Formats: sequence, C-alpha cells, structure tokens
Amino acid sequence: MGTFDELRKKHPRFIYHSFELSGKSLRFHFQIDEFHFRPEWRFNLELSSYQFDREQAERIAFSLGMAELVSYWKCACCPTVEVRCGGLSERQKNWWKKLYFNGLGEFFYRNGITTDFDSFMTIEAPEPPELPICKPDLSGTLVPVGGGKDSVVTLELLKQADEDITPYIINPRGATLGCVEAAGLPPDNIAAPTRTIDKTLLELNSRGYLNGHTPFSAVVAFSALLHACVLGKRYIALSNESSANETYVEGARINHQYSKSTEFERDFREYCAMSFGDCPEYFSLLRPLSEWQIAREFVKYPQYFGAFQSCNLGSKTNVWCGECAKCLYVYILLAAFLDDEELEKIFGCNMLQKSELADMLDGLMLDGEDKPFECVGTKDEVRLSLKMALDRRSESPPVLLKRFAEKFPGFKPVSLTNYFDRNNFVPKRFLPLLERITDEI
Repeated sequence: MGTFDELRKKHPRFIYHSFELSGKSLRFHFQIDEFHFRPEWRFNLELSSYQFDREQAERIAFSLGMAELVSYWKCACCPTVEVRCGGLSERQKNWWKKLYFNGLGEFFYRNGITTDFDSFMTIEAPEPPELPICKPDLSGTLVPVGGGKDSVVTLELLKQADEDITPYIINPRGATLGCVEAAGLPPDNIAAPTRTIDKTLLELNSRGYLNGHTPFSAVVAFSALLHACVLGKRYIALSNESSANETYVEGARINHQYSKSTEFERDFREYCAMSFGDCPEYFSLLRPLSEWQIAREFVKYPQYFGAFQSCNLGSKTNVWCGECAKCLYVYILLAAFLDDEELEKIFGCNMLQKSELADMLDGLMLDGEDKPFECVGTKDEVRLSLKMALDRRSESPPVLLKRFAEKFPGFKPVSLTNYFDRNNFVPKRFLPLLERITDEI
C-alpha cells in the first residue's frame, strides 16, 4: 500500500468548519482529525469603509475557502470533504471536484498517484440558499499583477484605453510593486492583501505527508473577485494567454497551468453566474494572444526591464536565478527581440551560453519530451523564438542556439504574427487593443 492509500485510510475525513470575514481579515478553519488549519488573509483596506453587497461578499469568501482547502486536503487526500459553513448544489459539488481533479493533475502524476474523478473525493454539503438578487453599480478594472511580462502588457493596454485601473497584488514583493510604479499608477490605489499559509501544513509535509502543485490561480480568481466586489469594480482583467492551454506530459492530460486555461476561465464565469448573481466580470485580456506576441509587445516598454521578474526560485530575493526552466524560457522569448547586452542586464548572465541547461532546453523545444513544470508557453513559440534569436546571433551563436540548429536543420517556424484565438471572453470594448497587436508586422 502506497502513501496515498495509507493516508486516505488513516484520515478519511476533511472538514471545512468556518470562515470569518470581518474588519481587515478573512480567516478559515479546516480540520483533518487532530490537525487544525487556520489560514488567513489580511487586507490593506477596511471593509466597513466600502458600500457593497454583504451577502454576495460572504458567498464569495466561502468560495475562496473552497479554493484554499485543496492545498490542505492534498496532504492526506481524505476520501470525504465535509462542508459545514455553507451550502452547495450537486452541480456546484461537481464543479469543485472538476477543479480539484484537473488542477491536481501534476500533483497526482509527480506523486505516482493513480485515481479517478469518481473515487478521489466525495463532497458532503447541505443545499445552498436561493441566489439573491443584487444589482451593484460597478465601474473600473481590477488587474492582478504577478510581476511578469504578461501583467505588464495588460496594464499598458488598459492604460491606452484610459481604463480606471486598480492593481491587485497578493503578498506584494519587489517585482510586483516595481511594475506598478513603472506603469505610473499611484501606490495608494493598490489592493494588496497578505495571504498566510498555516504552519501546521508545512509541519505535516516535513513528516512525510503529501505535497505538490495545486491550482493556485483559482485562489487568485476568487480572492480577486472578493476585492472587486468590495471595491465595486466592473471587470477583473487577467493576463492568461492562449498558450496556457497546452498539456505538459506527452500522452496525458496534465496541465501545470490548468487554472490559467480557457477551460477554467469558462467554468469560473459559469460558477459566478450560478453562485453570486450580477458581479464583476472575470476574463483574461491576453487570451487571444500567444506568449510570443506578448513578448513582442512587452519589449516596447523598456521602463519595465529592471522591474519585472517571474522566476519562482528567485521571487523571495527578487532576482532571476538563471538556472530554472522559467528563466530559460523567458530569456529565449526575449532573445528573439533583444540583444545579449540588454538581456544580461536583466538576467545577470547569458543563459544561452549555459550548456548545463541542454536537457531543459530539449523539454521546451522538442516534441516527444515533457515540458518543464513551469508556466511556459508552447513548443512552437519556443522554436520560433529560438530561430529568431539564432538569426540575430548568426555570426557567433551561443551553445544552446547551436544545439537548436543541430536539432532543427533548415528549420522554418510557424508564423504567429497574426495569431488570434477566437475562443476568448474579452469584452468587445477591449478587442481593438488586441487586434492592433496582431496587425503589426
């Protein structure tokens, strides 16, 4: 019997006891037998200072707890989740199970867990109350800012549209605050909550309980919705691109970015409609675009070069580690448009000279190789960027570009110049901003 089966037998029930939204905080209480988890959100705004629909906000806060609980549930993968502080219809239960099951695909894969949708979890909850009728007066756009190039492009496009922008930053750090400053947006207009993980979870992980990737962007979605509800925002504009839909493991439906995918975006919008009534509209402004197009747009704004940073390993110290797949991927994208001198100022090194990253490069560019478990784009985008980077450095190509040339002699890349994914939820008023990008050559 493996760890998964042993833990499920030992801990058959996970309980979602309560949530408390008050003052400047939101607290949750989860339980697995003798282990209690009390994660907390602290807001940089006082709820009592705003006029908003309290019942709607409570429903969203409860749902944020449903998004949070999977991070604690996964340590023991309890067969039953008992919800004691809110109601869920059968349709809503299935919605949450779908999010958990697909969002934990990488977690199951990397922990060697074999399970199925029907058996991995049962959710017990009373029937929900009737959906209230609310007609809030909404305006402006909340923009989640993660510190990378994508949210920078979203900020710049919305600035061009003269949109009223409120940046949304979870656990602010150097890159996120630096990007907002580079955008010229006032710092006192930032919604910046602090999210705290209960240390009991970390203790259990150190004792051999299961750990791994969860659909964190679902947490971002519900927390952003709560803030947009309180602040009276009409839109929540994400920066997830079309490339987030690609799977990572050859022959398996495993997507590291599942909660950034079009499928999740569609599901989330449907959940909002059936659970919260008229509320802020969630969409990804960059969904019609490829990562390559976003990179091409990003390099037009050099004021961000010293501020942006999307390396997970270097996030705490606000640096690019120069060793991980995320760093290599972003370097390759930008190398299609920027010279080495500019790139070395950003990354602190020339990553295309690092022969030790050859296997990582293969995972990014070769069909039949699994993609690294990072937020990276499609292999077509990588190969196009590598070809453009090679053309810029044809006289003296670095080692990784030589490897690309050896693997793809005479390569002719797929053109992404006019790519536009019509499977998106961008409001019509913003579409001209994106169509302008695809028309540029």
